Amino acid sequence: MADRVTVIGWDGSPLTAAARSALSAATLVAGAAHHLALPEVPPGAERVRLGSVDLAARRIAGHRGTAVVLADGDPGFFGVVRTLRAPEHGLEVEVVPAVSSVAAAFARAGMPWEDARIVVAHQRTLRRAVNVCRAHPKVAVLTSPGAGPAELALLLDGVHRTFVVCEELGTDREQVSVLTSDKAADHSWRDPNVVLVIGGTGGGTPGPPWLMGQDPAARPVRGWGLPTEEYDPAGRDARTGAGEDPSLRAAQLARLGPRTGDLVWDIGCAGGAFSVEAARFGAAVIAVDIDPAACARTEQAARRHGVPLQTVPGRAPHVLESLPEPDVVRIAAGGVDVVTACTDRRPERIVAHASTRDEAEAIGAALADGGYTVESLLLQTVGLDPADWSERERSVVFLLAGRRTDTPHA
Repeated sequence: MADRVTVIGWDGSPLTAAARSALSAATLVAGAAHHLALPEVPPGAERVRLGSVDLAARRIAGHRGTAVVLADGDPGFFGVVRTLRAPEHGLEVEVVPAVSSVAAAFARAGMPWEDARIVVAHQRTLRRAVNVCRAHPKVAVLTSPGAGPAELALLLDGVHRTFVVCEELGTDREQVSVLTSDKAADHSWRDPNVVLVIGGTGGGTPGPPWLMGQDPAARPVRGWGLPTEEYDPAGRDARTGAGEDPSLRAAQLARLGPRTGDLVWDIGCAGGAFSVEAARFGAAVIAVDIDPAACARTEQAARRHGVPLQTVPGRAPHVLESLPEPDVVRIAAGGVDVVTACTDRRPERIVAHASTRDEAEAIGAALADGGYTVESLLLQTVGLDPADWSERERSVVFLLAGRRTDTPHA
């Protein structure tokens, strides 16, 4: 095992005295090609190109001597330190940090970033990174080959954002470009790069920030399953009754569990209550309705509650064909045909409701035929007037919830 392992971050500025001292004593140096070309690397040291960090860690673990690993930015922030410290390698490391590429990117843009979300995009996580960009107004994306600015822009089709693309930060080839997301797919971008994705509706911060990411106190209301009038105060949506009952909405949200990185389809969004509450969980939301006025109401509700979402007017199931892949789906309208179209897209979870037992049986059968484990409940809620405890309103509805059978822990 290496006698000592030092990880040195490099942001393009001259190396610190501590970094130069560690390098001068190194008998093995690992890093990218531009790191290994630094004049401070001892000519007699073994050099390892840092492609796979796991392979390099195994090489370092078998080295007898002093090892140095060079990495861009802060190596402890989405960097090599995590892999090097993995138990299977048994390495104890010292870290000499540098300015992270995210901090440098926001500095180049002249923007604060304590309210930003930060994601790593590679080909396996690109879709989830895009969903975060849909759902949050300020996101820094650490990209990789095949999951860069062009791919982000293509998957954000129909969602307007501003891109700040920072290429090769800290080098003499550094370039910062500001453009709209619809133009980013037309360019070829150099690696490595960081993309700041800006836009959408921000909730605003009522006072000095105290929490990294979005301050929960910036949301105007507390709680879930709120009365429908919280989202449609003018009561303009005529589709009220069991399907829009707040208790049903709360039960649907509980079974879907929307979270950051997810894409939610809300089919039959009506006044936007479900869409907005799903977005308040941090998920990206596409709200679908045959009525353009319902889409407009949903957009207004989203603005009032400070959450971004996308609305798509059109008739399901046909309008669903062009939408990106969902993680969870709520079906408020459309019946069995829409349920079948959704099971074909293989989201992890689907919820729907029915007002009659026959309709509930048909929806449950469609979910089961599509490869979902089905839960069926009869929900009854009774609203009471606390002045005299008289019944104010009553809702009785079947809740159907499906979990995809081939998804562990779904």
